[in-house]
Amino acid sequence: MEKKFANKSVVLEAVSKEYDDELVLKTVDLELEKGKFYTLLGPSGCGKTTILNIIAGFVDQTSGNVYINGEKVNDLPANKRKVNTVFQNYSLFPHMNVYDNIAFGLNIKKVDKEIIKKEVSKALKMVNLEGFEKRKISQMSGGQRQRVAIARAIVNKPDVLLLDEPLSALDMKLRKSMQVLLSNLQWELGITFIFVTHDQEEALALSDEIFVMDKGRIVQSGSPIDIYDEPINRYVAEFIGESNILDAVMVDDYKVKFSNKVFACEDAGIPRGEKVEVVIRPEDVKVSKDGDFDIKMTVDNVLFRGVFNELICFDSDKFRWKIHTTKRFEEGDEIGISIDPSDIHVMRFNESEDDFDKRIEKYSIGEDDE
Repeated sequence: MEKKFANKSVVLEAVSKEYDDELVLKTVDLELEKGKFYTLLGPSGCGKTTILNIIAGFVDQTSGNVYINGEKVNDLPANKRKVNTVFQNYSLFPHMNVYDNIAFGLNIKKVDKEIIKKEVSKALKMVNLEGFEKRKISQMSGGQRQRVAIARAIVNKPDVLLLDEPLSALDMKLRKSMQVLLSNLQWELGITFIFVTHDQEEALALSDEIFVMDKGRIVQSGSPIDIYDEPINRYVAEFIGESNILDAVMVDDYKVKFSNKVFACEDAGIPRGEKVEVVIRPEDVKVSKDGDFDIKMTVDNVLFRGVFNELICFDSDKFRWKIHTTKRFEEGDEIGISIDPSDIHVMRFNESEDDFDKRIEKYSIGEDDE
């Protein structure tokens, strides 16, 4: 069997997939290191589950190569790959109790009964289900069933654990506790986790590295901080967290103009006068009623979000700002905001020039900006 990328856990080399002449995965390249938590993030239909199924061997790629631990596995059936999958619907056997569900894979491999007993006990302990061995699946809550599904996967000691939106059916409180469980499990097991989700909060909380997907392509990859702080385009900025995205023009290195004002920023190397967009996260906007302001605006709506208040405000250009603050304001308040240079992220513009020109005229650079 061909050996390549021996130091990598999973490698996809120019992998694509067609269904009924429709290209749903477009030349994807991935190199995943061993022992890290990776997340494929994107909306339904973007291709993330297709990647998972190709790695697992449930579907064949149309073109390209798949490597697991350096071995080319293009022709290796799913049951021969050292990979296990936790499915969204759990896929547990309802006629079996918890013990038999977890032991199923080991029984198929004809592992010694005493070893099976020991490994099942260890897996139950890892997912905090000790004492549930004889419990019927129908008697388990959604969170407990999910933990049984995880235990069934890890008891086989896979090199790679694939998780296909495993928390989507759980309520918010349970999802957060399961996130902690998955994070601890990945650290304890030291194996590669590949997690599929459309929930950006889950991706940010769990991942060592995130791959943001759209229409069968990987749009951007990086650490959660990189993806959040440095989105490559509007799609990523809007998909990862909440954003204020404004039309702008680069005045010079480290200077950008939006909202009829020139701001200091930390971006350079973009040609002077180029039309760009700036991203400002709601939590990075400093707001008050007194002092020096960068922009004045009016509070239109106030939403209490628990740990912060969300302000919906409009500036003199009628741009709709979203601001997160712990301070209290009322609808109709006249306020001012200021923005630090480090909190202004400049993106190269990525829509048609004609559409942008219609919206950008008022931001064109004048003599007073030189």
